[in-house]
Amino acid sequence: MITVLAGGTGSVKLVRGLVSQGSKVNVISNVGDNYWLYGLYVCPDIDTVIYGLADLLDQERGWGIKKDTFNFLRQMEIFGEETWFRVGDRDVATHLIRTNMLKNGRNLSDITKWMCEKFAVGANVIPVTDNSIETRITTNKGELHLQEYWVKHRGKDPVEGIQYIGADKARPNPEAVNAIHDADIVILAPGNPLTSIGPMLRIKGIRKELSKIKKKVVAVSPLIGDKSIIGPADKYMRAAGIESNAYGLAKMYSDVCSNVVVDTKDRMLVRKIQSLDMQVFETKITMKNKLAEDALASFILKQVRT
Repeated sequence: MITVLAGGTGSVKLVRGLVSQGSKVNVISNVGDNYWLYGLYVCPDIDTVIYGLADLLDQERGWGIKKDTFNFLRQMEIFGEETWFRVGDRDVATHLIRTNMLKNGRNLSDITKWMCEKFAVGANVIPVTDNSIETRITTNKGELHLQEYWVKHRGKDPVEGIQYIGADKARPNPEAVNAIHDADIVILAPGNPLTSIGPMLRIKGIRKELSKIKKKVVAVSPLIGDKSIIGPADKYMRAAGIESNAYGLAKMYSDVCSNVVVDTKDRMLVRKIQSLDMQVFETKITMKNKLAEDALASFILKQVRT
């Protein structure tokens, strides 16, 4: 059984590859970038995994439903509302149903399980917690929700700090704890280490459970050299005072992880990472197509199991 801590575009690519290997896959999903929009509760990381596994994901954008229409947003614009968060019409239906179910007393875990059934998704998608966590970015112009900073303002301003509001008090999802405990391998997906994986590791029960089985935990680097493959991981790492490369990532994860997968171009960092008492595996980590997704997933399962 494979358990993946996932968030962001790079994560869903690896999850697709792992599912294609025929393994039983649990996906523990980040909730730190969940966002209230027009009175609707949007869960970007959960939805991206579900859409990706249901073959509905808009591959070009990396989120939302492919070939979606945007009549809802056009009407909202007429009403004078901001439309910087580009939700499509079919996507809105997901958020509306989720919000109504929450208002009727269902928790996020049950709703996510129900949605996986509706979308015929075989993997088990588990919110890391049913409590609220909010990733906020501090800039020289003030503090913003992650979605406002990255989507609305295009990540233009320098990052001075990152906070995970509510993470210290959040109760880990018992199903997520069990998925970690019972897994043959736990994978920290190549999502942004500070805004996709970081909020989950700030939940004490999750970090504690991972530290118990760190020999079975493998992190996949989202960087090649000092640059992130997708998104602003390198920018956030530098802002947090973390070395922006695979070594910085390994050091950040060293208390919960004993294995790291890096790109072959980062061979010069292998010995440095090994000095952290971590095993290092080299391969091509860029996933530009399904073949590459499957190849990386197969490599991880073969190498780490041996």
